[in-house]
Amino acid sequence: QVQLVESGGGLVQPGGSLRLSCVASGTIVAINNMAWYRQAPGKRRELVARIGHDGRSNYADSEKGRFTISRDNADKTVYLQMNSLKPEDTAIYYCNADMMSTVTRTWYNYWGQGTQVTVSS
Repeated sequence: QVQLVESGGGLVQPGGSLRLSCVASGTIVAINNMAWYRQAPGKRRELVARIGHDGRSNYADSEKGRFTISRDNADKTVYLQMNSLKPEDTAIYYCNADMMSTVTRTWYNYWGQGTQVTVSS
């Protein structure tokens, strides 16, 4: 079974930092794009940042300069370093990836279960 598991969320004061991690596990043949999304209460899920297998990345405008996405292909892990956090960054953060398993031999888009990030004093 292929899955994504996030970690690293929590409560942080405004101006603080957090580093989220997401590990892909299971019988995986390949991973293409990996991304972080977030969903705040009462709002739609939105893209935070995306990174390709080659390391090229793109960000939502509101996160540019504050967040950094990176990945370790050998460990099947994607990270999100979040600095200068603001209360409006409070949301559930979801990991997302395009992966091919040994079972299906087809590309599917997978979601993690999410990790809560709360920015509050």
